[in-house]
Amino acid sequence: MENKLAKILLSLMILGISLLAEVTHQYPTHENLNSGIPIVDIRTPSEWKQTGIVKGSITIMFFDEKGAYDVNAFLAELNQKVDTKKPFALICRTGSRTKQISDFLSKELNYDVVNFKGGIYYMKRNNIPTVAHTK
Repeated sequence: MENKLAKILLSLMILGISLLAEVTHQYPTHENLNSGIPIVDIRTPSEWKQTGIVKGSITIMFFDEKGAYDVNAFLAELNQKVDTKKPFALICRTGSRTKQISDFLSKELNYDVVNFKGGIYYMKRNNIPTVAHTK
C-alpha cells in the first residue's frame, strides 16, 4: 500500500511541476531581442549562413538538414552554454520548430522558455537586422 501511495504522490508532484512550467510565445521585436535573456538559434549552419543570426545569439542546431535530431546532444550543449534555471529564448526560421522544442523543454524539463514565433523570417519582413554567422 505504501509503495502505491508513493507512486501516486510522485505522479502528482511531477504533474504539479509541469503545471508551473512556462512557455511564452511572442514575436521577436527590438525590445525583446535586446532584453538581455539568452537567445538560442536552433537552425542549421546553412540557415545561419543564409539569413544571418540575432546578434549575440547562441547557435545550437536541433534538427539537421534531413530532419534528424539528437535530444541528448542538444540538451548537453544547451545546458553547457545557457543557464537553464533562468529564462531563455529560442528562435528558428519561422517559429515552427521552436514551438515544438519550447513546449517540450517547458513541459518535460520545466524550463522557462520564450518562443520567438515567426522566427528569423518575421525579423526580415519587419526590417529587424541580423548579423553574419562567422563560425
